[in-house]
Amino acid sequence: MDIIKEDSENILNTYNRFKVVLESGNKEILKDINGKEYIDFSSGIGTNVFGACDEKWVEAVCNQAHTLQHTSNLYYSIPQVKLAKLLIEKTNMKKVFFSNSGAESNEGAIKAARKYSFDKYGLGRSEIITLEGSFHGRTIATLSATGQDVFHQYFFPFVGDFKYAKVNDIEGLKSLINEHTCAIMIETVQGEGGVNALDPEFIKFIDKICKEKDLVFIVDEVQTGNGRTGYLYSYMEYDVHPNIVTTAKGLAGGLPFGAILFDDKLQHTLSYGMHATTFGGNPICAAAAYSVLSRIDDKLLDHVKECRKIIDEELKNDKNVIKTTGKGLMVGVELKEGIKASDVVNRCIEKGLIPLTAKNRIRLLPPLNISFDNLKKGLKILKEALEG
Repeated sequence: MDIIKEDSENILNTYNRFKVVLESGNKEILKDINGKEYIDFSSGIGTNVFGACDEKWVEAVCNQAHTLQHTSNLYYSIPQVKLAKLLIEKTNMKKVFFSNSGAESNEGAIKAARKYSFDKYGLGRSEIITLEGSFHGRTIATLSATGQDVFHQYFFPFVGDFKYAKVNDIEGLKSLINEHTCAIMIETVQGEGGVNALDPEFIKFIDKICKEKDLVFIVDEVQTGNGRTGYLYSYMEYDVHPNIVTTAKGLAGGLPFGAILFDDKLQHTLSYGMHATTFGGNPICAAAAYSVLSRIDDKLLDHVKECRKIIDEELKNDKNVIKTTGKGLMVGVELKEGIKASDVVNRCIEKGLIPLTAKNRIRLLPPLNISFDNLKKGLKILKEALEG
């Protein structure tokens, strides 16, 4: 079977795929249908926390599949409860709602923020401030929340009452807050926007102004969460306390799963019938997530930070690299003018490395437990590819 041809004939053409048919994998090594091996610097866009086919993850998924693959949320579920308890213990939040994706988690956060404001202040206080360069999902509401004009096309009308502040501009953000504002929503590192980390003082100001004005502080941890930046959730680096935290991607290690975490202020905002899902909290996905989350410990997070030091050291003097951005193993590589990120990725793939792009930067999202040896081998391939 010609997989690429069959794909183009049968699957909606919404992805600009690279010419690779991946078939199997083990940890940070992937194989295509011809048996060629690749070092994985993508993790399925940050989802495979422990790489491909991690043994403990596979065991958790298989055990649950043999026990109960799905049940309605009208009944109680052991995997959901175990995972919810662990999430709350690790974050000090109060309640969790399980979804199927990052976009769904962010959609639920938007609903909860507006509901909180409506309950307390009535109509007319529904504006949410997000940031220029942000990305929050591909539903109509989360596209509307996304602060990039390139996404505000075709699907009109978009959802109203979103404003976009410039990144790290405290005075500009303050000027957007008025009697209609109900929430501020951020990513601490803007992944799709170019792997740009926000200034710590800007994050701390948002936390402070939200508390002062009773705004809902939402942190979108879809890509930054679950150990990716060297912290369990990236906001934990800054001594701030969001009211809502959204997560997905790496949470279930490669299965479609998300969560919305609520603090004490928001824990009772959504009640019976106000938000629901058929598959959210699916037992197999919840068991997978428990396997992942229970193993994100200080040793793994220290490994992530050590890996980042190696990446920065290896690339800092490369003549084709301006700088590295992001946090932990969420890495942006800004390239010298004239070098196209997509061309570099194609050359990397030819040489046996799978990275990503974000805008015109190379984006690196390796498994969090990648070996130092394979990390260095992958960086060697990247530097060779940068030479052209």
